[in-house]
Amino acid sequence: MRQAHAVERAVGMEYYVSDAPGVGGHLRASPEDFRVTEIEAFDPEPLDADPGGYPHLLARVTLHRWDTNDFASELSDRLGISRERVSWAGTKDKHAVTTQLFSVAKADPDALRDVEISGVDIELLGRTGRPVLFGDLAGNAFDIVVRDTDASENAPAITDDLRAFATGDESADALADDADETTVGVPNYFGQQRFGSKRPVTHEVGLEIVRGNWKGAVLAYVGSPAEREPESTRDARAYVDETEDWAGALERLPRRLGFERSMCHRLVERQEAGDGDLDDEDYRAALEAVPSNLQRLFVNAAQSYAFNRILSERLDRGLPFHEPVAGDVVCFSDSDAPDGIALPDTDRTQRVTEDRLRTVRRHCERGRAFVTAPLVGTETELGDGEPGEIERDVLDDLDLSPEDFDLPDEFESTGTRRAILLRTDLSVEHGTDGAETDDADALSFAFSLPKGSYATVVLREYLKRDPEDL
Repeated sequence: MRQAHAVERAVGMEYYVSDAPGVGGHLRASPEDFRVTEIEAFDPEPLDADPGGYPHLLARVTLHRWDTNDFASELSDRLGISRERVSWAGTKDKHAVTTQLFSVAKADPDALRDVEISGVDIELLGRTGRPVLFGDLAGNAFDIVVRDTDASENAPAITDDLRAFATGDESADALADDADETTVGVPNYFGQQRFGSKRPVTHEVGLEIVRGNWKGAVLAYVGSPAEREPESTRDARAYVDETEDWAGALERLPRRLGFERSMCHRLVERQEAGDGDLDDEDYRAALEAVPSNLQRLFVNAAQSYAFNRILSERLDRGLPFHEPVAGDVVCFSDSDAPDGIALPDTDRTQRVTEDRLRTVRRHCERGRAFVTAPLVGTETELGDGEPGEIERDVLDDLDLSPEDFDLPDEFESTGTRRAILLRTDLSVEHGTDGAETDDADALSFAFSLPKGSYATVVLREYLKRDPEDL
């Protein structure tokens, strides 16, 4: 294993599991170099179905350089409807070409078909009885070009390492340059974007929330300057840390930091309405000044950080990822998943005992079961044996316990479990056949991942670069 970059270690990703040096290079030299297509798990009725029983139009939309939220707002404006009538299955990056499902409630099919927006292609699929909701997809297929590589010749050795990690077979033969897809595996880390590349603090905010330190959570988000930020931003955050002067912070924080400014504004209001002193209730109110999805993200990031730490500790101890040891908790595969993608069903779990170990290992080998680790919440039951020891050690180090997640409103989380191994059939090719710009030194990657997993977690093993330089 190789030690990861410092910014990755800060969010719990301690290692690369491939020993081979990286290829270098850059992601997203243009949005067209990062193509994402949802693997759909939604069957519509025909367009001529009864709109009373099936009021939602389902569309497959390809977006060129569009943020998902921005497109939803633009589409609702063009149709003259409320933004709340537009729903989608997964949020995608603006710096990409994405094909994904959207639904529009009580819309005219002809009006939707006639919408013309630059960089947008809309294909009507039919009608549904409910809106598309977050998670209504099985996964995503990726076609990604990495440009400006320094050592593309290292790619086969990296693939060889990742194939061995996927199966536990250290004797895997080196991959030929012209080989077809091969199965590779990496730890199913939460990627850097979960926490922030320039300033990875969302988990720090979440940890303070879960510990009941509402003031500390606000300071972690509004203060805590990072070296990678512009100097004016660093100065404003440092002022917050030094003075806790919220009115002064409003004067100094750049306008683009809208969420930080919302928190400061709420605190100033509370000071003016009271005697000037602030308590836990006031700081919690400041955190509730931001959108509810961001409130949930703070706690989710804390869970993700603990999960990453658990995976890194498992690597440190040399425990396998592709098969369980006694004490692990496994989940089984989703029998309704589309062909070609293994989708863990974390609602179906089983503890692995010594007498069941051989049987469960066979299930894992055949892709019918997956070793898991906890995303800790109020209903979390930790593992036994050495896996349970790892989970408890990490939580103790973070001063966390499952009951700490019994929090008010959007901050509460019951928790779940998540597969620890991310396995996929992957192809790597030299050059950029089919890309808009030819580049003989580039590498083209094609693979699919289950929902909730990160393409960058696969690609970091190949590039081995600071996430900010990707």
